[in-house]
Amino acid sequence: MSGSLADYPCVPCRGGVPPLTAEQIAPLLAQLEPGWTVEGGRKLVKRFRFKNFVQAVAFVNRITPIAEAEGHHPDLYVAWGKVEVYLWTHKIDGLTESDFYMAAKLDRAFSQLQEELRTSPGAVGEPA
Repeated sequence: MSGSLADYPCVPCRGGVPPLTAEQIAPLLAQLEPGWTVEGGRKLVKRFRFKNFVQAVAFVNRITPIAEAEGHHPDLYVAWGKVEVYLWTHKIDGLTESDFYMAAKLDRAFSQLQEELRTSPGAVGEPA
């Protein structure tokens, strides 16, 4: 597999496919940005940190169009200064390559938001 995982499209799972094994998960996990963990061998989980609630919600608002375009919808927990993301393929109650592709897309969106916050005074949730 060459290139960034974020460049691969999520492929809808129709069921009947076995979830990835620990041996298959390890090299994919290594390609993601730090912070992703595998919970119970079935879910990808990451907590993204922000300076405030407004920035956290701004990140969720960036996730929404990505999830819709990919047809892959993470579970999200939003609180002051954080967004927790849970990814797995519900149909097989486990992980597929598409979960890792989506994780990489979310890492990319997070990096883009952080860059915008750094370079644009008065950006989302920041005083001008």
